[in-house]
Amino acid sequence: MLIEESYKDVPTTVAGKGTMRIFLIHPTIAGYPHAKFPGVVVFSEIYQVTGPVTRFARQIAGQGYIVALPSFYHEFTGPEPLSYDGPGTDAGNTWKITKKVAAYDEDAQLTVSFLLGLKTCNGRIGATGMCLGGHLTYRCALDPRVTAALCFFATDIHSSTLGEGKKDDSLKRAGDIKGELVMVFGKSDPHVPAEGRDLIRKTLHEAGVEFSFYEVFAAQHAFMSCSRLESTCSDRCSTVTFDPSRANICAASSAI
Repeated sequence: MLIEESYKDVPTTVAGKGTMRIFLIHPTIAGYPHAKFPGVVVFSEIYQVTGPVTRFARQIAGQGYIVALPSFYHEFTGPEPLSYDGPGTDAGNTWKITKKVAAYDEDAQLTVSFLLGLKTCNGRIGATGMCLGGHLTYRCALDPRVTAALCFFATDIHSSTLGEGKKDDSLKRAGDIKGELVMVFGKSDPHVPAEGRDLIRKTLHEAGVEFSFYEVFAAQHAFMSCSRLESTCSDRCSTVTFDPSRANICAASSAI
């Protein structure tokens, strides 16, 4: 399926008046300009909307979903991606715990509203993301308008350390998730240890969430992400964490 790409700047208020850029990837069908599709919010890692994240989103759009990608560090920088290097990593990690959790939630709500406001959206909304984006996907699922969410190796949920003050309420609000939730972790992920994964699973069970929980043997953090790139070559994948075979299995077996 062919796709078209554009963007929309929307006003934000929680952290002061500003704007957030939402990148849009839209499927097209020749001869059917008014065809309707479900929408998907794609949340990136700490580096904002990078080339690898965009390629991931294009794959989703090519299956017949309208994909919206929010640039969530708009309080600190422009919509451009951060570099996969030391300074880029440091900036992303700093901003991750500087931004207000309420501002993250506003970004997600604005993106969902943007999708639902499109004449070509059929009203069904899903969300997905990796790493920090996995956690933001989980929080996006707190919005009752979201009917399905797929979180890949979501960080900081088990420790409740997202945002300003490093004290989020994501696990406490698990019962607010009304759609279906899928969580995927690598069993060798140092960022979300076994006891952390057990806590998430137990909390979801006790909250009565409709969820599936997958732990991939021998997979590390970011095993789905061909995105730990060398700054000298924008399409070189890291051999440290990216696992193509396991990534393909997860991609083939997961659906929004």
